[in-house]
Amino acid sequence: MSQQGPRIYNLFPLLAGPLPGWRPHLERAAAMGFTWIFTNAFHQAGYSGSLYSVKDYYTIDARLLDGGAPPFEQLAGMLRAASELGFSVMMDLVVNHTAFDSPLIREHPEWFQRNDKGGIVHPGAKDGKRRVVWRDLAEVDNAGSPDREALWAYWRRLALHYASLGFRGFRCDAAYQVPDALWRDLIGAVKAAYPDAMFLAETLGCTPEQTLDTARAGFDFILNSSKWWDFREPWGLEQYATTSPVVPSIGFPESHDTPRLAAELDGDRAAVLQRYAFAAVFSTGVMMPIGFEYGFRKRLHVVRTTPQDWEVPSWDLAGPIGAVHRTKAALRALNEEGPISPAALGDDRCVGLRKRTRDATEAVFLLVNTDRSGPAQVRVPADEPGPTRRVVTDPATGASHPLPGSGQLRLDPSGLLIVHDATHPGPTQAIR
Repeated sequence: MSQQGPRIYNLFPLLAGPLPGWRPHLERAAAMGFTWIFTNAFHQAGYSGSLYSVKDYYTIDARLLDGGAPPFEQLAGMLRAASELGFSVMMDLVVNHTAFDSPLIREHPEWFQRNDKGGIVHPGAKDGKRRVVWRDLAEVDNAGSPDREALWAYWRRLALHYASLGFRGFRCDAAYQVPDALWRDLIGAVKAAYPDAMFLAETLGCTPEQTLDTARAGFDFILNSSKWWDFREPWGLEQYATTSPVVPSIGFPESHDTPRLAAELDGDRAAVLQRYAFAAVFSTGVMMPIGFEYGFRKRLHVVRTTPQDWEVPSWDLAGPIGAVHRTKAALRALNEEGPISPAALGDDRCVGLRKRTRDATEAVFLLVNTDRSGPAQVRVPADEPGPTRRVVTDPATGASHPLPGSGQLRLDPSGLLIVHDATHPGPTQAIR
């Protein structure tokens, strides 16, 4: 039975506010045809207040509580509401570091990396020519701790605990910085108890080799870098060709780690919608954060964002996003990581991409106008995507019509169209 790729709505907790108030956001996501809810880390943060500086994994951050029911009853209420609306729910799993003021440092000092003076190591990363160090974090020694068995058991119990509460997905933060053997151990333990659990590796910024090594540790999905692809540089299809035979991917037009796309594209609604549609049809799965549908421009922040940052909508893309999802669900090639190859369209501003199913029995032909200001006339090759019943679909509206015999089509500015065979049925089951 073929499956639909996951369509994930990222409900950023600091913008959504206390858990009991999430129901309207869940209902809006359901109306748009999402199948998963992803919430960033919701545990008690350390002194910096960052969601990713976890002080206590078994306490819910006070910013997400309304002072009413006990904390875990409020979390259970959110999970129950999501389930009633047909969602599976995914959470962040952060095991490569903790908050610098986590009690675990006092209780298990041997679990953490130390510098040559015996102090806690703060993780960091290169930002251009300089190195940024996050002094609110303490780096966990998952690879070399002398108490590694107990440390890994702690992570297993953590994941199993939240799976028992109803979480069925885990986005594993900076997964490539964690030993593959730990992932195999943890993923194996969770899937033994919950076979439907899904693990998503956050591998952005690492090498293709690191991505593949991490994926082979048992991950179901990775995040891809198509957001940054300009449709022309060879790296986009090269990365896809490298990873797709090993692990399917999830695309996104923006995330909590990036600027808002509406701000990046100066409020160009058509270009914003094109990038969402492309993320959805290029990848097996797609994810977007809360507020994307409204053209929000203020960047999400893991410390400073509050519910007061909710913006006046620039537009409402709920309808077009729902249409993209229905189009994606109807075509098997859009829910698999099958081979993709480029093809000329007769206009240098436009890109043609042939995407096939993994078994090569079905195909679609994607047409993208990279010009944000002018329409284009293109010609679909006679053999694309196949010889029979060729249909053109606009994923943003769901409208379809037969491909003219000439193969000639008009692409609007920032337009994206799909040519496909009308005889092929779509997937019948969503990945949840």
